[in-house]
Amino acid sequence: MSFNDNAQFDPSRVSDRRGRGRGVAIGGGLGGGLILLLSLFFGPGVVDQLGLDGGTGSDPGIEAGADPAINACQTGEDANARLDCRILGTAESLDSFWEPYLEPYGIQYTPPGVVLFTGQTNTGCGAASSAVGPFYCPADEQTYYDTAFFDDLVTRFGASAGPLAQEYVIAHEFGHHIQNLTGALGASQQDPRGAESGAVRVELQADCYAGMWAAHATTVADPESGVPFLREFTRADLQDALSAASAVGDDRIQESTTGQVNPEAWTHGSSEQRQAWFLRGLETGDIEACDTFAADDLDNP
Repeated sequence: MSFNDNAQFDPSRVSDRRGRGRGVAIGGGLGGGLILLLSLFFGPGVVDQLGLDGGTGSDPGIEAGADPAINACQTGEDANARLDCRILGTAESLDSFWEPYLEPYGIQYTPPGVVLFTGQTNTGCGAASSAVGPFYCPADEQTYYDTAFFDDLVTRFGASAGPLAQEYVIAHEFGHHIQNLTGALGASQQDPRGAESGAVRVELQADCYAGMWAAHATTVADPESGVPFLREFTRADLQDALSAASAVGDDRIQESTTGQVNPEAWTHGSSEQRQAWFLRGLETGDIEACDTFAADDLDNP
């Protein structure tokens, strides 16, 4: 999904910490966000109990603030040319969608932080490295992205390289922020893994929320210029997003890394489930249709 060239951005929306980390690996692949959540809710001991590699680290030299690199991101044309600008533009589009959408439900939207980093950074949930992939930390209400992940999404996990594949990832992390605002995010602590677990239902709901944003994205306008952030997306754009959702399914990752599929260890849901719930949000555009916790069959939303 491409941006309209003359959509206007505010670079201060993003905190750019790139080049200030020290690259200490503390997590494993796409489960890293779960590691941070488990540590926050249960304490660091749960990481050892579940056999996950949590690790430790610190980076006292990192400071928040705009970097000249992100300051160059001013328009939709920049977002069409640069990934960091695309993250910025997607974040602003998500803000402009979620704030008015949630108002009738009595939920006050507060924009989550958007942090770009390289190697390692500190968060309210502890130290994190690029190995964990993009994640949301409820303790500081910020989303974190090492842009190198988006290359891994293509080269390691086989997703399409199109822009909507990348935007889906950002919209998914914002979905966790919405869950934090509604109180649903805490369900991941009640049952942290398994095919029917609270963790899986949390992740699939965030996929559905990403689909909701995509359903409305082409009508969400830049508040400064009134120009919609995004152009109408094509069938190829949709396939890109579905490719990304499929690439990060638990079954696909387990199959590629161990040669076996073990639903009892799932934390995010299968490839088909992730695609199905994204499509559920896209087709309905309705937050009430994204109630994964009420679903009897997660395979057929």
